Amino acid sequence: MKTFVWHLFVSIALVIGVSGFARADDRGDDCTLRTLRGEYVFAASGFNIVAGVAQPKAIVEVIDFNGDGTLTVPAASRSINGVTGRSLPGGVGSYTVNDDCTGTIAFDGPMFDIFISPNRHVISMIQTNPNTVFQGTATRRARGRERR
Repeated sequence: MKTFVWHLFVSIALVIGVSGFARADDRGDDCTLRTLRGEYVFAASGFNIVAGVAQPKAIVEVIDFNGDGTLTVPAASRSINGVTGRSLPGGVGSYTVNDDCTGTIAFDGPMFDIFISPNRHVISMIQTNPNTVFQGTATRRARGRERR
């Protein structure tokens, strides 16, 4: 009897687990431009290569995705080779999103490849400009702050 109950329990757990995966795959909610809406906090670090010398850089910024392929940066702080600074609000950029939840972001200069997590709350980003080694993540801020 114990064996039967154990097998039943394992079978039920497998059915529930597999059906959960099937539901996630069958949802049909591929990524689109509207997948990215609202505020994300981006934190990244890496290096610029200048004359063959790696110079460290780091940034923390708020990125506000508009859901239409445009974005703004209301706040940013950065450190490049030990020199820190804050950007004035109003930075702008654009982004693309493919149905497989990959895409790109382009600011005035820096360009990134992006990978959106399945729950849409985290964006992994890597800079694609030459002479850079720079990557980080953007995390969605609290849902209450998201524009609808």
